[in-house]
Amino acid sequence: MKTLVKNVAALGIAATSLFIGTGYAQELDPADWQSVTKAAEGQTVYFNAWGGAPNINAYIAWVGDEVKSKYGVTLNHVKLDDTSSAVNRVVTEKAAGRDEGGSVDLIWINGENFASMKRQGLLVSDNWAEKLPNYKYVDVKGKPTLTYDFTVPVDGQESPWGMAQLTFYYDSAWMETPPSNLEDLAIWVEANPGRFTYAAPPNFIGTTFLKQVLYGVVADQSILRTPADEADFDAVTAPLWAYLDRLKPNLWRSGEVYAADTTQLKNLLADGEIGIAMTFNPGEASSAIKASELAGTVRSFVLDYGSMGNSHFVTIPYNANAKAGAMVVADFLLSAEAQAKKADENVWGDPSVLDINALPVEGKALFDALERGPATLAADQFGATLLEPDATWAVKLEEEWAKRYVRSN
Repeated sequence: MKTLVKNVAALGIAATSLFIGTGYAQELDPADWQSVTKAAEGQTVYFNAWGGAPNINAYIAWVGDEVKSKYGVTLNHVKLDDTSSAVNRVVTEKAAGRDEGGSVDLIWINGENFASMKRQGLLVSDNWAEKLPNYKYVDVKGKPTLTYDFTVPVDGQESPWGMAQLTFYYDSAWMETPPSNLEDLAIWVEANPGRFTYAAPPNFIGTTFLKQVLYGVVADQSILRTPADEADFDAVTAPLWAYLDRLKPNLWRSGEVYAADTTQLKNLLADGEIGIAMTFNPGEASSAIKASELAGTVRSFVLDYGSMGNSHFVTIPYNANAKAGAMVVADFLLSAEAQAKKADENVWGDPSVLDINALPVEGKALFDALERGPATLAADQFGATLLEPDATWAVKLEEEWAKRYVRSN
């Protein structure tokens, strides 16, 4: 009888542990933070995030060390080439009826994929992000892109992580004055054949470049804030394709090959193969200078009609196995400690989502100690922020670009 009781008790403990690891975490309210951290202890969070930059990978590894020591959470960085691969995994699991114990716990998400996952009901549906303890320091009033992602309301279904602004950079030792508008850029490309390229969509920086150009040539920018299927897509985008066609003969490798991502663009500039690179991180060029990856004469610029800007987020799939652990990681990413380290150009140089002046004294001091590098533009040098178009534009732009510019073998 005692043996039976012991076995029943053991089964009860095992069942409780399984319950905490899956379904129970789904019911946790981040407003009861103590319960969340208790459930998170011992969990492994599979964080699906782009793995194409060594400094970002190193930062995520540091985050892993911190959440392990502070909360007993193990962070496993699943390095992605494309966010859609994580999204597709969740889609596949839902189709197979795997509504608990999913393989993806946390995703570094982009707006296009967030819109798709939200539409398909693939995210934790309650307003979890705004209940995180550190969310109270998020600058939602000063940074409107923190509450809308590609025109889609965030609704607390993803937690902000950083700010992004399309920034071009060049070596001032080789080029005295960079182009200031799209026409100047086209003239420069024609005068310097082989010295310019962009990343191939659907890589995020390549798609962002398409949207940047589209904003500069479209007759009515407001149409981009509505779904693409509500507009005459061919007519609206005709000037974009005409512009890219103009650039193509004089692109790097004659436009037969495009860069893979921001890391390759940076390396091509460093090697002198191209004269202008681009990034979505305003601090990347300065960070690369400090890491001796770029020459100290590299400087940044933006085009005179504005610069594409948005925020980037992390989100939790509806069937994540370690929801509590994912919330703990998301909250740590919002801490002054983590945000200041990420904003440090010696580490990453990614702008913070926090209202620095609202932080406690010790948190604000972390940011006050940071220095802006020689290639980092001041906030007032960016001009207008061009807000992301409706998510449907990215999908159609990527599809049409592939039809026009990807060689079929």
